[in-house]
Order: sequence, then C-alpha cells, then structure tokens
Amino acid sequence: MTIFKTIHTVVATAIDELQKSGALALSGPLPNFNVEPPREATHGDVAINVAMVVTKLAGMPPRAIAELLKPKLETNPIIAKVDIAGPGFINLTLKPEIWREELKEILSNGLHYGDSALGKREKVNVEFVSANPTGPMHAGHVRGAVLGDTLCSLLKKAGYDVTREYYFNDAGVQVDVLARTVHLRYREALGEAVGDIPEGLYPGEYLKDVGTALAQRDGKKWQGKPETEWLNPVREFAVAAMMKMIRDDLDLIDIHHDVFTNERELIENGMIEKAFKILQDKDLIYVGTLPPPKGKEMKDWEPVPLTLFRSSKFGDSTDRPLKKRDGNWTYLMPDIAYHYDMIANRGFNYMINVLGTDHGGYLDRMRPPVAAFSDGKARIDVIFNNIVKLFKNGEPIKISKRSGNLITLREMVEQVGAGAVRFYMLTRTPESELDFDFAKVVEQTRDNPVFYVQYAHARCCSIMRHAAELFIPAELTSDALAQIDTGALNSPEELGLIKVLANWPRVVEAAALAREPHRIAFYLMELAAVFHAVWHKGNDNASLRFIVPDAKDLTRARLVLIKAVQTVIAGGLAVMGCKPVEEMRNDRPEAA
Repeated sequence: MTIFKTIHTVVATAIDELQKSGALALSGPLPNFNVEPPREATHGDVAINVAMVVTKLAGMPPRAIAELLKPKLETNPIIAKVDIAGPGFINLTLKPEIWREELKEILSNGLHYGDSALGKREKVNVEFVSANPTGPMHAGHVRGAVLGDTLCSLLKKAGYDVTREYYFNDAGVQVDVLARTVHLRYREALGEAVGDIPEGLYPGEYLKDVGTALAQRDGKKWQGKPETEWLNPVREFAVAAMMKMIRDDLDLIDIHHDVFTNERELIENGMIEKAFKILQDKDLIYVGTLPPPKGKEMKDWEPVPLTLFRSSKFGDSTDRPLKKRDGNWTYLMPDIAYHYDMIANRGFNYMINVLGTDHGGYLDRMRPPVAAFSDGKARIDVIFNNIVKLFKNGEPIKISKRSGNLITLREMVEQVGAGAVRFYMLTRTPESELDFDFAKVVEQTRDNPVFYVQYAHARCCSIMRHAAELFIPAELTSDALAQIDTGALNSPEELGLIKVLANWPRVVEAAALAREPHRIAFYLMELAAVFHAVWHKGNDNASLRFIVPDAKDLTRARLVLIKAVQTVIAGGLAVMGCKPVEEMRNDRPEAA
C-alpha cells in the first residue's frame, strides 16, 4: 500500500471511529476524498479534503469536522503534525522515516512500482491510429498513435485488461482512388509512359513500389483491361500492401495492435444489418424528417423522409439518419455496427477511441447507440488530439517527397529517433496544438524535456558506475540496496526528492482515471528537475554529492536514493514506450 493510500485508510478509519463514538453522524456512506501532495511545500506533506466532502452528510461546517479529526490523526505513529487550513482543509506532515521506507518499496518492486489493481481487470478496447490504408503514417497520425499506445500501457499498469485495436475503412471512395493510382503505377512499371499523376489520384512516390510489386505478381494480366475487371483485385492487393506499410511504420515507434478490424468485413458479415435490426426491435428506428441545420442559410432546403435513429432518447441533440435518400447507409451506420460487434460479440463494456479534433461530434453520435445496445451498461469515451505543426529551426515544414504531402513517421524517426518522437508527442495536453521542431527535439538543454528526463536517468547510471569503484557489484543490486539503513537521508533536498518518487503510484492511478497519459510525461519532467537540482548541490558542496568516498555508509544510503530515481524514471519511460538510456551521446537518435 502506498503512502497516500495508507493515509486515506487512516482518515477513513478516524471518520468511522468518530461515527461509532457519536461525535459525528453521516447521513450516507463516506464518499471518496482526495489525499494528495499540497500545492505549497510549506503546507506539509499531504493535503486532505475529507471535511469539505462530508460537510453536507454531517450537517456540520467543514472546519468543525476537521477539528474533530485532528486529535484522532495526531495519535497516529506515522504523523508528525496536523494543521487545519482555510475552511477545513487538513494538512499533514509525516515523519521522515515513513518517506525513507518508501525507497525500499521502490527497489523491491522495480519497474512494477506503481502497478495498481484500480481497473479490476475490466476489459477495455482502445481504438487508435485507424488511418485509412491510402498512404504511409505521417506526422498527422503520430500524435494519436503515441497517445493511444501510451494510454493502453497506462491502463494496463493501472490494472485494466486492454485490447489495442485498429479500425479502418477499406470500402470507401478513398480506397477506390488508391486502387486506380496503383493500377496507374502498375502500368508504369510495365513500361507505359503514364506522364504526370492525374489530379484526384495519390501523387506519392510510395505507390511506385506497390505498382511494381503488382506487376511482378500478375505480369500483364490487368494491362489494357476495363476497370470493372481489375478494380476489386487491385484494390485488395493495394490495401494489403498499404496495411503492411502502416504496420512497418508503426513498428518504428514500437506500436503493435492486437486487433485489426475493417469496414468491408462488417459489411460482408452482415453486421450492419444485425445492428440495424437490433435498433428496430427496440423501437428506435422510424421514418421522419429533420429540421434544417442550425446556423446555416439553406434557401432550397426541403424536408425529406429519412430512416432515423432515436438518438435523442439517449441525450443526443437530434435524431440521426442511418440511411441516405437513395436508401444506402450513411457513414454513421458502419461505425454503429462496429461498436455493436464490440459489445454483443466481443464482450466490451468500455471503449475508448482516440481521434483528431476534426471528429469533434463523434462522441455525441456514438454514445446513444452504445447505450441502446447495452441497455446503458456500456460506456464509450473519446480522446481528441489536436494537430502537430512541424518546424526546423523555427521554420515551418510540411512537404515530403515520399508521401507527396506531409512528413512521414519514418522521416521523423530517421531524423530524431523513436524515443524522442514518442516522448515529445506527450509534452502537451491532447487538446493543445503541438509544435514539433526537429532542431529543438535533439537539443542537449534543459529546455528539451526529452533530453532532460533521459539525462537524469543517464546520470543515475553514471553514478552507479562510479560507485562500482568503491563497492563490489553484489552490494549495488536493488535487493542489496533495499536492505540499507537510509536514516542518513535527512536533508530537505533528499526528502523532497523521495516525496516526488512516492507520488508515482498516485500519478499512475490519477492519469488512468482521467485517461490523460500526458500526465506521465509531466511527472517525469518534474522528477528530473528535482533530481538535477539535488545533483547540482554537489557541485558547490562536496559533502552533498551522492558519492562521498570517505563516508561509505552515507554513500550507500544515497545510492539507495539514486537507484530509486533510476527505477521510477525507467518505469515511467516504459509506460510512454521509450527506452531509458544509460549514457548520453552526441548522435541524437540513440540518445533519445
């Protein structure tokens, strides 16, 4: 049990004892309350809002409740001081040995420190990337890819049973355009002079290889034939080739999906018709008309009978059409069928989609069918990520010879390294625009968060290497260091660093609950800053260095702290899909 959970239990027990004694009476069960680090270090070690949370249930002012709790908490052996602030916030100062004991927890658990049972093995499907197979992964896809993959790792660490899924449309107009472009490149590979790529087709160089591969497989089979003969087989070949390219691109940043689902399978398996019939059987389908779109002047608009889903029954702003005027399905229906399949056939009651901000209304459109299929038991969330703007030395860039459009993922990795790409994509909240400057991402300065965090880990490794000159290897293992007396770690700087480390399990749970993987990057940046500050103290005062050759016991204690910092940084980077480096070099991709 972590320190913050221990304090939560202590406070809950004190509330229970006050109720049993008659000093406090709650009209309902104790609701959840926060136990967290205070905003100001001068306010102690732990801030608790329990008195504010139960004030209505108790029918008492929060400060009066805090006053009742104070003597109870003061008797606890791990608490050194209890203060009441403002209207009733409780601030605790813990005894230093409690923080030092946490170092043993870190070393004993290693990279599993911070693992949680919060999710209770609930099945959750995270759908991310999901780009249509018409081109290689580019910068516009990378942010959502990293965000989704890191979220999966975070949820797994927090105790969820996670499935990574890629859902793509291989039945639309875009894919037909892909097939026509590949056929053109196929003819080119056979020696035809095709000239410039016609407008409306994909101009990227990447499709030359696909056309050549088709020519090698089929020879002149499709040359000179009408489109009706070659469109389907060429489309199938092109989609398979593009999905392999996409998988290879994602492999560059160590992203691997468990499931690939495509729209064509849903159509061929009759899933769309099944989902539609379920909604019909629930009396949620009717033929009606919709009012004109709000905020738009439509002089020629006329109400037209449409097949509608009663989504307004589930909180939507309007009912949604599921069929077009010509009787074909709207773009919404395959997505509805996709989520029906996840609920009815694959057993998911929790689904998360990672999408760009241009899909802003998607959650409103999907919540009603999800609720309808599950009788309100399933839930869906969407994480929207904003655009990435690419720069080089402050100058915007976007053209790529390979893709014919945006800079590709492969080009990004080749220039700065996979770790740098992944880390930097999490240095802003998802809804914020992100500026990715290739020059800044590889700078060796504290202004570059990728470098600053990795440098902290590399410094820890360097210290441990130097420690090997004073101690035998067996004394420097995590198991051996976990047995060391750390009572010498008494300085405010050392205890402050330990407190940041001890906050890691709480950060994991909070980030998982909020579905905000960027919190991991923010935490690592904070930890790195505190560690570097302690390290720099040794530059001015040799007695504050982590290795003091003439004081081996003190050095051992400080090595426990170093090993703990190294472990937590490595654990955080693992959640982000980044490999910790043991030595910083000048060749940036390896160092990132």
